[in-house]
Amino acid sequence: MKDTALTHIHEALGAKMLPFAGYNMPISYEGINAEHETVRNAVGVFDVSHMGEFLLSGPNALALIQKVTSNDAATLVDGKAQYSCLPNATGGIVDDLLVYKIKDEQYLLVVNASNIDKDWEWISNQNDLDVEMKNLSDEYSLLAIQGPKAVEAMQSLTSVDLSAIAYYHFQVGDFAGIEHVIISATGYTGAGGFEIYCKNNEVEQIWNKVFQAGAAFGIKPIGLAARDTLRLEMGFCLYGNDINDTTSPIEAGLGWITKFNKEFTNSENLKQQKETGVTRKLIGFEMQERAIPRHDYEIVDANGNEIGIVTSGTMSPSLNKGIGLGYVTVDNSTVDSEIFIRIRKKDAVAKVVKLPFYKK
Repeated sequence: MKDTALTHIHEALGAKMLPFAGYNMPISYEGINAEHETVRNAVGVFDVSHMGEFLLSGPNALALIQKVTSNDAATLVDGKAQYSCLPNATGGIVDDLLVYKIKDEQYLLVVNASNIDKDWEWISNQNDLDVEMKNLSDEYSLLAIQGPKAVEAMQSLTSVDLSAIAYYHFQVGDFAGIEHVIISATGYTGAGGFEIYCKNNEVEQIWNKVFQAGAAFGIKPIGLAARDTLRLEMGFCLYGNDINDTTSPIEAGLGWITKFNKEFTNSENLKQQKETGVTRKLIGFEMQERAIPRHDYEIVDANGNEIGIVTSGTMSPSLNKGIGLGYVTVDNSTVDSEIFIRIRKKDAVAKVVKLPFYKK
């Protein structure tokens, strides 16, 4: 089990620690609902240093990224980031990731913690373009400072104008007394804020100063359990739940990051899927009665026939109702369709809704 550079701090704060993606991670501090509300209404800090970072450099760095990712990285300019995925050869997804353009011939790929080794091997095996690849995952820490008060609370720590960093953009600058930190607005909560990428030996200083600066704004440490409820309210996919090696980006509603103006792994098959249609789709649904959907629960129709499966589900702290994502047959995927979630042999009624669940 790996620790992050801040594990000792989480333990000292009394966090509930559990194994996650091979790391000893804080799951909650004072409770999911309280932490969720802190991020929705004020500002909270996640230690997400378990995420992976690959630096790709050289004249063919862009060509390799274009070859292995579904989105069109050629549209990136310096200081811009992009959500994308790594399609596999059989129609599924190796991982979803962020692609940052640092400068010409230099890109940072941010991947899921559970897939670091898999992704590294996948990209390396396709690197016949002499692109220099560095796996920085064990050297870098990552803090996500999220919430509507994040910019105001953190502005005193940097000379960078935080309010000027647009969504899916970033700047390299000073932060909390450390130079050359990546300050990125690519949050996973829908609550605003930004992420801080720094070296492991810098993160404790940054953490301490972040909490000093944020004290007047009610800043609190937040665990991964609330991160999951926050992302689910936004309808964001979680790898291993809503997308995996067997789900295609078209089925998952990720056609918007699947660009066919270039060739990439399995692009011909995915293009055909987009043109001819798929047999199942990822949908969002809200429970119409008091019930909590969970991962792997069956989805059935009014006659009790199985039509799909729940991939993510929770009791939404913001909406105070059960919400979930799941794959269903296309016939049952239209908004306002009535579906049923089989919970302990009882079929609870739900309704297909347009994402996101939570609207500000």
